[in-house]
Amino acid sequence: MTNFFLQALAEVGTPSVLGLIFIGVLFGIVGGSIPGFTVTMAILVVFPFTFAMDPVSGVSLMVGVFVGGYSGGIVSGVMLGIPGTPSSITTVYDGYPMAQKGEPGRALGIGVASSFLGTLISVAVLVFFGPLIASFSMNFRPWEITALIVFALTLVAGLSSGALLKGLMAAALGLLITTVGYDRNSNLRFDFGLPALGSGFEILPVMIGIFAFSQLLGNIEKIKDEKSEAKKIDTNVTIPYGQILKDMTGQKLNILRSSLIGSLVGALPGTGGTVANFLSYDQAKKFSRHPEEFGTGTPSGIVASEASNSAVAGGAFVPTLALGIPGDLPMAIMMGVLILHGITPGPMMFEQNPVLVGAIYASLLIGAVVMVICNLLLVRWFAKISLIPQQILVPVVLMLCAIGAYALNNNLFDIWVLFIFGIIGYLLWKAKVPLTPLILGVVLGDNLERQLFRALELNESWMTFLTRPLSALFLALAIASILFSLYQDRKIQRLKGL
Repeated sequence: MTNFFLQALAEVGTPSVLGLIFIGVLFGIVGGSIPGFTVTMAILVVFPFTFAMDPVSGVSLMVGVFVGGYSGGIVSGVMLGIPGTPSSITTVYDGYPMAQKGEPGRALGIGVASSFLGTLISVAVLVFFGPLIASFSMNFRPWEITALIVFALTLVAGLSSGALLKGLMAAALGLLITTVGYDRNSNLRFDFGLPALGSGFEILPVMIGIFAFSQLLGNIEKIKDEKSEAKKIDTNVTIPYGQILKDMTGQKLNILRSSLIGSLVGALPGTGGTVANFLSYDQAKKFSRHPEEFGTGTPSGIVASEASNSAVAGGAFVPTLALGIPGDLPMAIMMGVLILHGITPGPMMFEQNPVLVGAIYASLLIGAVVMVICNLLLVRWFAKISLIPQQILVPVVLMLCAIGAYALNNNLFDIWVLFIFGIIGYLLWKAKVPLTPLILGVVLGDNLERQLFRALELNESWMTFLTRPLSALFLALAIASILFSLYQDRKIQRLKGL
């Protein structure tokens, strides 16, 4: 392991790759700082720029955006009381009150330090557990992989906030989208007489359309309500380093617990930073000697929130690299980058592309260091960026999305794909259909079809899925996740009726 990690460090340590990590972190922080922009949007905007890069450079750039994006949400959370990303919601609970007390620099400093430590701990989790899971999953055959993908999709759909049926329908729609074009036996499907559909839909325009374009259309609705409570904000922030060091010294257990929660939650398909955020904040409050201080500006609340949401980064890489199952929406896009460069995430990746795996480890570590430096040195500028009005932001991002879709194949059809799926995504969003299962269905659809075909070619009997222990276990877990979600939905409805 040492040899390939040193080789990876040599590749990542070149001036060009270090520059890309720096740019990625900077853009991620900016994206996270703007309310409503989100980490996922930042990653989607940067994605097209990786086309012409080699795998190490492209992945390093994306990792930089990933690390910076998860930490960037603290800026608007502390300065405006508005979370820059959904995974920074609980940061507002104590960060904003601390800023209101005249200590915005202290709140930002604690958040940045917690993000840094959370990322480091999550990298340790990735380095330790990633190869172990990959080694174990080397025994997976097509039946096990098919059942695992089905389980991942049902788990994601089941976590769709009380919308199980809508989540399952969204996942099924995502799978249906991947069936357009030629199948493994060269049969043409769902082309509707259009030659452009013969090769199917490219992942990038579909993902940008479903998530980014539809979200921007939603943001346009809010523009009229945004006569922006143009709060007068003092962006002349200074960081009290001595005070922060003192604060962090008393938070060792909180940092470790919150980081582990973030790493473990990040490793579950479809959960991500928002779930980790609330869970770690809740646990920090329960274990605190002074729970009454939470929500009034206590350092413990900021630490729990920021350490956990940044730790999601390393945790989410575990299933993505080891199993080829994205841990969350940004990871689905990261997986798209790897596929674009001809690399298939999964157990064999650790054997076939060890240097690239090492480059991801190194990029996460370097990205964490760059994130601290950027946040501490440029915090007052990030605070100003968080005030960019939607009237300016939406048209610029829409233009970048269209350019990115066109740059994939220099094909005007891809812009139409982006536009059509943007409308579909917007309508689904209006109908409160969760988009994450849809996008994961698009990302995993090809692999699911390929593995299912292989399984049936090796043995035509569907009973094989039930006679093989691991595939039967994954299918049982899929059914259990659906039943548990139904139970949770019923429980919520009962409580609402009281």
